[in-house]
Amino acid sequence: MSENKHKGKYYERFDAYSRFLHILVITSFISLAITGMIIKFSGIGIFQTLSDMLGGYEITGFIHRVAAVVTFLYFFLHIFYLTKKIRGRRTPFTSILKGENSLVFNKNDLTEFVQTMKWFVGKGPRPQYGRWTYWEKFDYWAVFWGVAVIGSSGLILWFPEFFTMLGMPGWFINIATIVHSDEALLAVGFIFTYHFFNTHFRPDKFPMDTVIFTGKVHIEELKEDRPRQYNLIMQDEELQKNFGDAPSPFLEKVSKIFGFTALSLGVLLIILIIYSMVFLYQ
Repeated sequence: MSENKHKGKYYERFDAYSRFLHILVITSFISLAITGMIIKFSGIGIFQTLSDMLGGYEITGFIHRVAAVVTFLYFFLHIFYLTKKIRGRRTPFTSILKGENSLVFNKNDLTEFVQTMKWFVGKGPRPQYGRWTYWEKFDYWAVFWGVAVIGSSGLILWFPEFFTMLGMPGWFINIATIVHSDEALLAVGFIFTYHFFNTHFRPDKFPMDTVIFTGKVHIEELKEDRPRQYNLIMQDEELQKNFGDAPSPFLEKVSKIFGFTALSLGVLLIILIIYSMVFLYQ
């Protein structure tokens, strides 16, 4: 298809700021996952080899802490982004708690979940998804949970003297170690299976969906995937200003290279974790 046939047929789902934050999420999470699993499974040969490749456990720990700083950075940058959007639109805080643009769960998400299960087994039509699906909302709030639980426990392990000086009992450091390690393992398993499947490995998206990198989705794809959002866009001239040309071939190429690299590292890490768990419980 010639390039001019693509003009004006792409809708911008994610602005440049959101795409930048997601790149920070990807790079920091994969860095944390790899270095964290190397530390967690330090008794397994393959992870010892990976540590040697990174320069030893001291360097591995340093990379882990740098990635943790990036995690806190994108978290607060996102909070700043939300605050700025609310103030810019001069709308009340409740505007992010309900409505089509809200990432907060509502009754419709439960309805769509049931409809999706029926659709999977051929007992009903595909749900009329809107701007955010229930699994995207789940992914979104999982980040908040991860920063709160894994991040806070990680800070305690990073600065144990400081927290014990504040009155934290020594045994709580041991609890923080267990929480940080096991919650991190859960997060890695969740992202590299559940999130990867819903976002990239579904038959209609395989081998990957580049929209989070390019920011743009073809109007026909949007109409098929999110008919409720499509209908709202076609009724709102302000939203229609987000229509534009196709992403540049260079951006598409870079997005695929970066995306496939991240996917490959995630899948490989899951395989290594499964291998390590089997090895430990033999």
